[in-house]
Amino acid sequence: MSGDDAIYERLSPRTRMLAMLVLAMSNFMVVLDLTIANVSVPHIAGNLGISPDQGTWIITSYAVAEAICVPLTGWLAQRFGVVRMFTLSMIGFGIFSLLCGMSTTLGMIVACRIGQGICGGPIMPMSQTLLMRVFPPETRARAMGLWAMTTLLGPAMGPIIGGYISDNWSWHWIFFINLPIAVICVFAAQALLRPVETETAKVPIDKVGLALLVFWIGCLQVMLDIGRDHDWFSDPLIVILAILAAIGFAAFIIWELTEEHPVVDLRVFRHIGFSSGVFSLALCFGAYFSGIVIIPQWLQMTQGYTATWAGIVTAFTAMAAVMAAPFAARCVGKVDPRLLISGAVFWLGLMTLWRAHWTSGIDFWTMAAPQFIQGFAMPFFMIPLTTLTLGSVLPRETASAAGLQNFVRTMAIAIATSLVLTGWSDSQRVSRNELAGVLQPADAQAQLSAMGFSTEQIRQTLSNIVETEAIAIAVDHIFFISALILFAAAVIVWLAPRPSGPVDTSSAH
Repeated sequence: MSGDDAIYERLSPRTRMLAMLVLAMSNFMVVLDLTIANVSVPHIAGNLGISPDQGTWIITSYAVAEAICVPLTGWLAQRFGVVRMFTLSMIGFGIFSLLCGMSTTLGMIVACRIGQGICGGPIMPMSQTLLMRVFPPETRARAMGLWAMTTLLGPAMGPIIGGYISDNWSWHWIFFINLPIAVICVFAAQALLRPVETETAKVPIDKVGLALLVFWIGCLQVMLDIGRDHDWFSDPLIVILAILAAIGFAAFIIWELTEEHPVVDLRVFRHIGFSSGVFSLALCFGAYFSGIVIIPQWLQMTQGYTATWAGIVTAFTAMAAVMAAPFAARCVGKVDPRLLISGAVFWLGLMTLWRAHWTSGIDFWTMAAPQFIQGFAMPFFMIPLTTLTLGSVLPRETASAAGLQNFVRTMAIAIATSLVLTGWSDSQRVSRNELAGVLQPADAQAQLSAMGFSTEQIRQTLSNIVETEAIAIAVDHIFFISALILFAAAVIVWLAPRPSGPVDTSSAH
């Protein structure tokens, strides 16, 4: 990067350290917001008078908006300057966080979460870009290590912080706590990062491609989110949305492959290593995130857990991942990345299969064990996968490939959330009907009657038992399907050729 030496000389070691902390904190805040609302969905749904299914729009709307905005990061940084865009994104994120906390309706909170996602999307890649400009090559590894730790710590702390706040304060504060962090980051960025501002240029933007991207993703996500409430394709609205999403997707692919400056460079998919790696990434993150979405809701709905303790169970995975990350980083470059990825994903599949045998009478530590053990595999999957995918494309395509990889990962989370909740709801209904069909209630009715229960109380008690067991069976069903998907992903990654030579992962985010 031309002029880097001059930039480094303008920053003292103390300024660099403060800048690293600010950038790491900003990244932590954005990653935290991806999971902090998960355990709070029952609280938010109850307060706003909506169903838990509708409450999950709060999760998917943020993820989809973030995914759409990520491909624009490079253009925004070139057009307005990376420091200026970072500052504006933080200001926008803080404002929309305030509005999320003040929301009184589902429509308002979803709209504000979309605003949060649009502003938060560029923060992660831009914070990494700024780190690369603040630190000289010989000290970048340590700075990037701290940055990477915040990416792993965010999902770990999100459920715990969100649960504690929801139980002890109010769900509104899971959004309000972003405000002081945003304010600190804005002022610190202006005070510390101005010397590393990038030059600006009027670069073209693919307006048609961006419009098509927003159109087909919007149609698809709305279809997935409202489909279960509209009995899917028996409702003409869902059929229309599906057709529009398919047409928009086809038009998007055709346009992007023929556009000189595409908003998403789909040409990198011609590399089999990149394609297989990204496909494995989408399957793995979708299957992994299914547990993050379902476990907190199940524990709070039928197991009597508070949001705090549901968050702790969920967070065990990321805690172990933080511990294993340094070891995974040492293995990269010494071991075939395909072997590391395949082994780690297979391990995740085994742990998911273990969870597919949970029952309604399960205790805390029996749930925590597979959650914790699977966490050790996460860094051995995430870190080598970046090496594999980015090592499969041409050097000039690295930035586009990294942005597309992040886009696919975020979209996989949003789509998987909708599909998993639909599958969970359908499985509950089937399990309930099957249990009701084989139930022999005579003995239970006699015992409950002898205990002084009225006929109505007996009926309600039996209904509650059937409902509880049906939900537990449905949870196991989702985990079983997720395990099969992970096993498939462990095989697909072997389609990629082994990367040759060193890989520049500085553009990965």
